[in-house]
Amino acid sequence: FYDRIFAHPELQHFFANINRVTLEEQQTSFMAAKMGGDNAFTGKTPENCHIRMFITKELFDLRNKLYKESILDCGISGDLLDRWMAINNAFERLIVKKDPSECKKRFIGDEIIYPINWPKP
Repeated sequence: FYDRIFAHPELQHFFANINRVTLEEQQTSFMAAKMGGDNAFTGKTPENCHIRMFITKELFDLRNKLYKESILDCGISGDLLDRWMAINNAFERLIVKKDPSECKKRFIGDEIIYPINWPKP
């Protein structure tokens, strides 16, 4: 999944300066907890880690397409795929923003991250 994300021209800049290994570990523990495994997740909530990113519905859908392709490539299908995607989609309302004004900086030095072709203020 992250091979696709880090290589995609519309998504890769959202992950600049982010440690990929840490990101993969957090995503794994987050989904494991959501799927009923041990709750060892200690990362930020989806809302908090995406708060400074202007993620449109189109970008969310693109990410979901890559996510689903990656899951299918691992041989997961049927009810398990549906469950996995339902958990993933449950966070759409916390991540997708209709306007850049919905973005917030977590720290003073943070910048709002916009879609690649979005006119920056």
